[in-house]
Amino acid sequence: MKKLILAFFFCIGLSAFAQSGAQVKDLFQKIKEQAKIDKNDRAVYEVLDEFYNKNLQAENDEMTPETVQRIEKMASDPNTKNLHILMLFLMYQQHISRTSMAGKAPDTEFQIETMNILENETRDVYGKVPAIIYIYKAESLDGAGKKNEAKVVLDQGLKEYPDSVPLKVYRYLNTKDEVLKNDLVKNHPNHWMLQQFGIK
Repeated sequence: MKKLILAFFFCIGLSAFAQSGAQVKDLFQKIKEQAKIDKNDRAVYEVLDEFYNKNLQAENDEMTPETVQRIEKMASDPNTKNLHILMLFLMYQQHISRTSMAGKAPDTEFQIETMNILENETRDVYGKVPAIIYIYKAESLDGAGKKNEAKVVLDQGLKEYPDSVPLKVYRYLNTKDEVLKNDLVKNHPNHWMLQQFGIK
């Protein structure tokens, strides 16, 4: 995981209150009760999209200190609309970062439950699920050994985001589809995920 991202999640001081899938539901409800929900305010959606574009879709890590500061500012402002979505997303990121730094496997029950909540909430608030949610949900299901469910999520994600390199990479790893592999190697040979997974 990128150093800047790891540093960011430790700096913002979020506590991982939820330690299990069951706890995350309760915590999310408490956060949501305090949130100012506005279906016309797309600032949090745009931040999730920017995070995806700069951290996952880009060939190299393009997260800038400015982007990190913007996320931190939004997360620390109680007047941010739809803050409950951003807070749950950041809790998820922190869980992944902490387990990675400790050399442990993430809690797949926590991951799956968090992504299910985020998928439903972003669809309800924005009418659309951000690409990063499909990616993280597929990762979570795959990590839990639920390959068929992960494939369904990847297919859904690719219908909405047909140019998503991470979704294509995970779809290829899930199915070993040679057409998909050829597309990735031809059009995105230098993407960090192809390098990481040795797709060539």
